[in-house]
Amino acid sequence: MRQISLSHADLYRGDLILVNAAHACCPGEPIPLSPAHEGSPVLLARRASTLLGALMAEIQGWEGIVPVSGWRSQNEQKRIYFDSLRENGEAFTRAFVARPGHSEHQTGLAIDLGRRQEDVDFLCPDFPCEGVCQRFLERAADYGFVLRYPAGKEAVTGIAHEPWHFRFVGAPHAGFLAREGLVLEEYIDLLREHPVGRPLRLSFRGQAVCVSFLDARALAQAQLLAPEGVPLGVSGNNADGFILTEWGEAHVRLAALRGA
Repeated sequence: MRQISLSHADLYRGDLILVNAAHACCPGEPIPLSPAHEGSPVLLARRASTLLGALMAEIQGWEGIVPVSGWRSQNEQKRIYFDSLRENGEAFTRAFVARPGHSEHQTGLAIDLGRRQEDVDFLCPDFPCEGVCQRFLERAADYGFVLRYPAGKEAVTGIAHEPWHFRFVGAPHAGFLAREGLVLEEYIDLLREHPVGRPLRLSFRGQAVCVSFLDARALAQAQLLAPEGVPLGVSGNNADGFILTEWGEAHVRLAALRGA
Protein backbone atom coordinates (compact mmCIF):
# COMPACT_ATOMS: atom_id res chain seq x y z
CA MET A 1 0.00 0.00 0.00
CA ARG A 2 1.17 3.54 -0.67
CA GLN A 3 0.60 6.40 1.71
CA ILE A 4 -0.72 9.77 0.57
CA SER A 5 -0.54 12.80 2.85
CA LEU A 6 -3.00 15.66 2.50
CA SER A 7 -2.65 19.03 4.18
CA HIS A 8 -4.99 21.97 4.58
CA ALA A 9 -3.24 23.70 1.68
CA ASP A 10 -4.29 20.85 -0.64
CA LEU A 11 -7.94 21.89 -0.19
CA TYR A 12 -7.30 24.66 -2.69
CA ARG A 13 -5.66 22.58 -5.43
CA GLY A 14 -6.99 20.25 -8.07
CA ASP A 15 -9.30 19.97 -11.07
CA LEU A 16 -12.48 20.07 -8.97
CA ILE A 17 -11.94 23.24 -6.96
CA LEU A 18 -15.08 25.36 -6.79
CA VAL A 19 -14.53 29.04 -7.53
CA ASN A 20 -17.52 31.36 -7.45
CA ALA A 21 -18.84 34.40 -5.57
CA ALA A 22 -18.77 32.49 -2.28
CA HIS A 23 -15.43 30.72 -2.78
CA ALA A 24 -12.42 32.80 -3.77
CA CYS A 25 -9.30 31.55 -5.49
CA CYS A 26 -6.58 30.87 -2.95
CA PRO A 27 -3.14 32.04 -4.06
CA GLY A 28 -0.56 29.31 -3.90
CA GLU A 29 2.18 27.78 -5.98
CA PRO A 30 2.42 28.97 -9.62
CA ILE A 31 0.20 26.98 -11.99
CA PRO A 32 2.05 25.14 -14.79
CA LEU A 33 0.54 26.67 -17.93
CA SER A 34 0.63 25.91 -21.66
CA PRO A 35 -0.81 27.67 -24.71
CA ALA A 36 -4.39 26.61 -25.43
CA HIS A 37 -3.38 26.37 -29.10
CA GLU A 38 -0.01 26.55 -30.79
CA GLY A 39 1.04 30.19 -31.10
CA SER A 40 -1.87 31.48 -29.02
CA PRO A 41 -1.31 33.86 -26.08
CA VAL A 42 -4.29 32.20 -24.33
CA LEU A 43 -3.00 29.91 -21.57
CA LEU A 44 -4.48 26.93 -19.73
CA ALA A 45 -3.31 24.56 -17.03
CA ARG A 46 -1.03 22.09 -18.77
CA ARG A 47 -3.22 18.97 -18.52
CA ALA A 48 -6.32 20.89 -19.57
CA SER A 49 -4.44 22.30 -22.56
CA THR A 50 -3.26 18.84 -23.62
CA LEU A 51 -6.77 17.40 -23.52
CA LEU A 52 -8.27 20.43 -25.24
CA GLY A 53 -5.74 19.90 -28.03
CA ALA A 54 -6.72 16.23 -28.33
CA LEU A 55 -10.40 17.16 -28.52
CA MET A 56 -9.77 19.81 -31.15
CA ALA A 57 -7.68 17.38 -33.19
CA GLU A 58 -10.53 14.86 -33.19
CA ILE A 59 -13.15 17.34 -34.40
CA GLN A 60 -10.77 19.57 -36.44
CA GLY A 61 -11.96 22.29 -34.12
CA TRP A 62 -9.32 24.93 -34.62
CA GLU A 63 -10.50 25.41 -38.20
CA GLY A 64 -13.67 27.06 -36.92
CA ILE A 65 -13.03 27.86 -33.23
CA VAL A 66 -10.62 30.32 -31.60
CA PRO A 67 -9.44 30.50 -27.99
CA VAL A 68 -10.56 33.85 -26.58
CA SER A 69 -9.56 33.91 -22.90
CA GLY A 70 -7.92 31.40 -20.58
CA TRP A 71 -5.82 31.92 -17.47
CA ARG A 72 -5.90 35.42 -16.01
CA SER A 73 -3.79 36.99 -13.32
CA GLN A 74 -5.40 38.89 -10.44
CA ASN A 75 -4.39 42.16 -12.07
CA GLU A 76 -5.86 41.18 -15.43
CA GLN A 77 -9.14 40.14 -13.82
CA LYS A 78 -9.26 43.50 -12.01
CA ARG A 79 -8.73 45.36 -15.26
CA ILE A 80 -11.44 43.37 -17.08
CA TYR A 81 -13.90 43.78 -14.21
CA PHE A 82 -13.50 47.52 -13.78
CA ASP A 83 -13.34 48.16 -17.53
CA SER A 84 -16.66 46.33 -17.86
CA LEU A 85 -18.21 48.33 -15.03
CA ARG A 86 -17.22 51.53 -16.79
CA GLU A 87 -18.20 50.44 -20.31
CA ASN A 88 -21.16 48.09 -19.74
CA GLY A 89 -22.60 49.04 -16.37
CA GLU A 90 -23.15 47.18 -13.12
CA ALA A 91 -25.99 44.87 -14.21
CA PHE A 92 -24.09 43.45 -17.19
CA THR A 93 -20.87 43.12 -15.23
CA ARG A 94 -22.48 41.31 -12.32
CA ALA A 95 -24.09 38.88 -14.78
CA PHE A 96 -21.05 38.10 -16.93
CA VAL A 97 -17.82 39.09 -15.15
CA ALA A 98 -16.66 37.56 -11.86
CA ARG A 99 -15.16 39.80 -9.21
CA PRO A 100 -11.35 39.73 -9.00
CA GLY A 101 -10.28 36.75 -6.93
CA HIS A 102 -13.53 34.91 -7.70
CA SER A 103 -13.01 34.08 -11.38
CA GLU A 104 -12.46 30.55 -12.64
CA HIS A 105 -10.09 32.04 -15.18
CA GLN A 106 -7.61 32.59 -12.36
CA THR A 107 -7.37 28.80 -11.83
CA GLY A 108 -6.12 28.05 -15.34
CA LEU A 109 -8.94 25.51 -15.67
CA ALA A 110 -11.42 27.65 -17.63
CA ILE A 111 -11.44 28.81 -21.23
CA ASP A 112 -13.70 31.00 -23.32
CA LEU A 113 -14.04 29.84 -26.92
CA GLY A 114 -15.57 31.62 -29.89
CA ARG A 115 -16.56 30.89 -33.45
CA ARG A 116 -13.78 31.92 -35.82
CA GLN A 117 -14.83 35.17 -37.46
CA GLU A 118 -13.44 38.60 -38.22
CA ASP A 119 -14.59 40.27 -35.00
CA VAL A 120 -14.71 38.22 -31.79
CA ASP A 121 -16.30 39.76 -28.70
CA PHE A 122 -13.85 39.28 -25.82
CA LEU A 123 -16.48 39.13 -23.06
CA CYS A 124 -19.32 37.38 -24.93
CA PRO A 125 -17.93 35.50 -27.94
CA ASP A 126 -20.34 33.81 -30.32
CA PHE A 127 -20.46 30.03 -29.77
CA PRO A 128 -23.60 28.69 -31.49
CA CYS A 129 -25.07 25.19 -31.21
CA GLU A 130 -24.22 24.34 -34.80
CA GLY A 131 -21.35 23.20 -36.97
CA VAL A 132 -17.98 22.68 -35.33
CA CYS A 133 -19.19 24.37 -32.13
CA GLN A 134 -21.92 21.74 -31.84
CA ARG A 135 -19.35 18.97 -32.39
CA PHE A 136 -17.29 20.47 -29.58
CA LEU A 137 -20.30 20.44 -27.25
CA GLU A 138 -21.02 16.81 -28.11
CA ARG A 139 -17.46 15.61 -27.42
CA ALA A 140 -16.30 17.96 -24.65
CA ALA A 141 -17.23 15.73 -21.69
CA ASP A 142 -15.15 12.81 -22.98
CA TYR A 143 -12.11 15.06 -22.67
CA GLY A 144 -13.02 16.42 -19.24
CA PHE A 145 -14.70 19.73 -20.17
CA VAL A 146 -18.16 20.96 -19.17
CA LEU A 147 -20.25 23.97 -20.10
CA ARG A 148 -19.84 25.77 -16.79
CA TYR A 149 -22.73 28.25 -16.92
CA PRO A 150 -25.73 26.63 -18.68
CA ALA A 151 -29.13 28.23 -19.08
CA GLY A 152 -31.47 27.61 -16.18
CA LYS A 153 -28.72 27.39 -13.55
CA GLU A 154 -28.12 31.10 -13.01
CA ALA A 155 -29.49 30.99 -9.46
CA VAL A 156 -26.99 28.25 -8.58
CA THR A 157 -23.87 29.51 -10.33
CA GLY A 158 -24.46 33.24 -9.84
CA ILE A 159 -23.46 33.83 -13.47
CA ALA A 160 -25.65 34.34 -16.54
CA HIS A 161 -25.77 31.70 -19.27
CA GLU A 162 -22.40 31.68 -21.04
CA PRO A 163 -22.39 29.24 -23.98
CA TRP A 164 -18.73 30.07 -24.62
CA HIS A 165 -17.27 29.32 -21.15
CA PHE A 166 -15.91 25.82 -20.54
CA ARG A 167 -14.34 24.39 -17.42
CA PHE A 168 -11.97 21.45 -17.16
CA VAL A 169 -12.99 19.07 -14.36
CA GLY A 170 -11.53 15.87 -15.79
CA ALA A 171 -13.06 12.49 -16.49
CA PRO A 172 -15.30 10.86 -15.41
CA HIS A 173 -16.74 13.91 -13.63
CA ALA A 174 -17.51 15.83 -16.82
CA GLY A 175 -19.56 12.98 -18.26
CA PHE A 176 -21.59 12.59 -15.08
CA LEU A 177 -22.28 16.33 -14.87
CA ALA A 178 -23.40 16.40 -18.50
CA ARG A 179 -25.65 13.33 -18.21
CA GLU A 180 -27.27 14.46 -14.96
CA GLY A 181 -27.59 18.11 -15.94
CA LEU A 182 -25.61 19.27 -12.90
CA VAL A 183 -23.29 22.22 -12.43
CA LEU A 184 -20.18 22.06 -10.29
CA GLU A 185 -21.89 23.57 -7.23
CA GLU A 186 -24.50 20.80 -7.30
CA TYR A 187 -21.90 18.08 -7.87
CA ILE A 188 -19.85 19.24 -4.88
CA ASP A 189 -23.00 19.11 -2.73
CA LEU A 190 -23.87 15.63 -4.01
CA LEU A 191 -20.42 14.26 -3.23
CA ARG A 192 -20.74 15.29 0.42
CA GLU A 193 -23.34 12.50 0.63
CA HIS A 194 -20.67 9.96 -0.41
CA PRO A 195 -17.93 9.82 2.23
CA VAL A 196 -14.98 7.44 2.05
CA GLY A 197 -16.46 3.94 2.27
CA ARG A 198 -19.72 4.92 0.53
CA PRO A 199 -18.55 6.18 -2.88
CA LEU A 200 -20.56 7.46 -5.79
CA ARG A 201 -20.12 4.78 -8.47
CA LEU A 202 -19.55 6.01 -12.01
CA SER A 203 -18.13 4.55 -15.19
CA PHE A 204 -15.94 5.95 -17.92
CA ARG A 205 -15.38 4.12 -21.21
CA GLY A 206 -16.50 0.89 -19.59
CA GLN A 207 -14.28 1.20 -16.53
CA ALA A 208 -15.70 1.46 -13.01
CA VAL A 209 -14.85 4.62 -11.08
CA CYS A 210 -15.55 5.35 -7.42
CA VAL A 211 -15.77 8.97 -6.24
CA SER A 212 -15.89 9.84 -2.54
CA PHE A 213 -15.60 12.82 -0.24
CA LEU A 214 -13.28 13.35 2.72
CA ASP A 215 -14.51 16.05 5.07
CA ALA A 216 -11.51 18.09 6.15
CA ARG A 217 -13.11 20.90 8.12
CA ALA A 218 -11.68 19.70 11.45
CA LEU A 219 -8.41 18.35 10.05
CA ALA A 220 -4.96 19.82 9.77
CA GLN A 221 -3.67 16.74 7.97
CA ALA A 222 -4.97 13.39 6.65
CA GLN A 223 -3.13 10.30 5.49
CA LEU A 224 -4.63 7.84 3.01
CA LEU A 225 -3.64 4.29 2.18
CA ALA A 226 -4.14 3.23 -1.44
CA PRO A 227 -3.11 0.05 -3.32
CA GLU A 228 0.03 0.27 -5.43
CA GLY A 229 -0.69 0.60 -9.13
CA VAL A 230 -4.32 1.72 -8.73
CA PRO A 231 -4.91 5.18 -10.26
CA LEU A 232 -6.16 7.64 -7.67
CA GLY A 233 -7.06 11.27 -8.26
CA VAL A 234 -7.24 13.70 -5.34
CA SER A 235 -8.62 17.21 -5.60
CA GLY A 236 -9.56 19.74 -3.01
CA ASN A 237 -12.95 21.39 -3.46
CA ASN A 238 -11.78 24.85 -2.32
CA ALA A 239 -14.24 24.71 0.56
CA ASP A 240 -14.33 21.91 3.10
CA GLY A 241 -12.84 18.68 1.82
CA PHE A 242 -11.18 16.43 -0.72
CA ILE A 243 -12.66 14.52 -3.64
CA LEU A 244 -11.10 11.11 -4.20
CA THR A 245 -11.43 9.47 -7.61
CA GLU A 246 -10.49 5.78 -7.73
CA TRP A 247 -10.30 3.94 -11.04
CA GLY A 248 -11.71 0.51 -10.23
CA GLU A 249 -13.27 -0.60 -6.99
CA ALA A 250 -12.92 1.56 -3.89
CA HIS A 251 -9.88 0.53 -1.85
CA VAL A 252 -8.67 3.78 -0.30
CA ARG A 253 -8.89 3.97 3.48
CA LEU A 254 -7.88 6.51 6.06
CA ALA A 255 -4.57 5.75 7.72
CA ALA A 256 -4.46 8.66 10.14
CA LEU A 257 -6.11 11.98 10.88
CA ARG A 258 -4.79 14.94 12.77
CA GLY A 259 -7.11 17.63 14.03
CA ALA A 260 -6.67 21.29 13.34
